Amino acid sequence: MWWMALRLALRSLLRNKLRAALTVLGILIGVAAVVAMTALGDGASTSIERQMSALGVNLLWVFPGATSTSGVRGEVGSRPTLSEDDSDAISRELFNVQAVAPVLSVSSQVVYGSRNYATRVTGSTPDYLRVRAWTLSRGQPFTDADQRIAGRACLVGETVRRALFDTADPVGQTIRIGRVPCQIVGLLAPKGQGSFGQDYDDTVVMPISAVRARLKHTPGRDVDQILVSVREQYLMARAQEQVSALLRQRHRIPEAEENDFTVRNLQDLMATLERTRSTLSALLLSIACIALLVGGIGVMNIMLVSVSERTREIGIRMAVGARSNDILAQFLVEAITLSAIGGVAGLALGVGAGAALGKAMEWSVRFSPVAAVVALATSGGIGVVFGFFPARRAAQLDPIQALRHE
Repeated sequence: MWWMALRLALRSLLRNKLRAALTVLGILIGVAAVVAMTALGDGASTSIERQMSALGVNLLWVFPGATSTSGVRGEVGSRPTLSEDDSDAISRELFNVQAVAPVLSVSSQVVYGSRNYATRVTGSTPDYLRVRAWTLSRGQPFTDADQRIAGRACLVGETVRRALFDTADPVGQTIRIGRVPCQIVGLLAPKGQGSFGQDYDDTVVMPISAVRARLKHTPGRDVDQILVSVREQYLMARAQEQVSALLRQRHRIPEAEENDFTVRNLQDLMATLERTRSTLSALLLSIACIALLVGGIGVMNIMLVSVSERTREIGIRMAVGARSNDILAQFLVEAITLSAIGGVAGLALGVGAGAALGKAMEWSVRFSPVAAVVALATSGGIGVVFGFFPARRAAQLDPIQALRHE
C-alpha cells in the first residue's frame, strides 16, 4: 500500500510541477535557514573558545582603575595605579598563581632597510609568553638577563614579519624601533584575530625595562596592566578574590572606598560572549522556525486544494475497492514527499549558504550531522502534521458524493 501511495504521490506532483515547486520552496527556505543558523552559531561558539584560549590560559587581567584626589573620583585609568612591585607581590604571595607578567605598551614605528611599519610594542617579562600561552615559530625568547640590563632583544609577530621581511626569516636581523636598534631573537607563532577584530600578531615584544628606558623614557615602575595566569580553571574565582584583596592591602585602600584597579576574569568574559551568541542564535533560530511553520501551512493549504480538485478521483478509487486507509496513505505520503524534497533541498542550500556567509564574514562555520538529521526529521514531521488533516478529510469523503462532484 505504501509503495503504491508513493507512486501515486510522485505522479501527482509531476502533473503539477509549478505548484509542487512553490510548495516545496516554503519548506526549503525554513530548513536552509535552520541549518545555516545552527552552523554559524556552532562555528561562532568554537571561534569564541579559540580566541579566548589565544589570549592565555586561565587568565586574569588587572587594569588600573580610577583614583580619588581630595575626595573627588577621577576617570578610570586617568592615573597609573599599578606597578611592577604589585606584579612581583602577586607572584610571590599567591599560591594559586603560576605566572605573572606586567605589561607596558607603546605604539612605535619599526624599520628594516627601506621598509617601515607602525605597530604596538609590548614590554613585559620572560613570563609573558607563558601567561599568554604563546609559543615561538623560530628562535628563542629573551631572557632574565635581557630584562635586567634593558637588553635590545625583541620578538616579532607574524604580521610584523610579513610587513618587513615578506617570506624571509627575521631571526638574527636587526630592526629599528623608533630610534632604538633591536635584534630579533624569536618569531612568535601566529595567533590570528580576536573577537573584536584586533590582530594579536601585529606586535613586537621586548623586555619591559627596555621599553621603559629606551622608548617611553618614563621613571618609576608603573605598568599599563598585569596579566595573571592561574594554576587551574576551578581556582579562577578564588584567585580573583585573592588578587583584589592583596592589591587593596598594598594600595592601602580603606574598606569603604572602591578599588583603584579592576580585575577581570577571562572566563567571565567568555561566558558573557557565549550568552550573547546564544541569544542571537536563539533569535535567528526562532525566525527560521517561523519560516518552517509558514512552509508547513503552505503544504496543508496545497493538500486541501489537491483534495478538492481530486474529489471525483477519490470517489472512483473508493468505488473500485480502495479503503479509507488507502486514501489516507495516498495523501499523507504525498504531503510527506513534498516536505522531504524540501528538506533535502533545504539541507543542501543551508550548507552552501552557511559556508558562503562564513567566508564572507570571516566566521568559522561548523556543520553538525545532528542538526542535519534534526532538520530532515523536522521537515518529515511537518509533512505528517500538516498533511494529516487534508489526508483524513480525503479518506472520510462519501464515495457517492465524491462521484457526483464536478
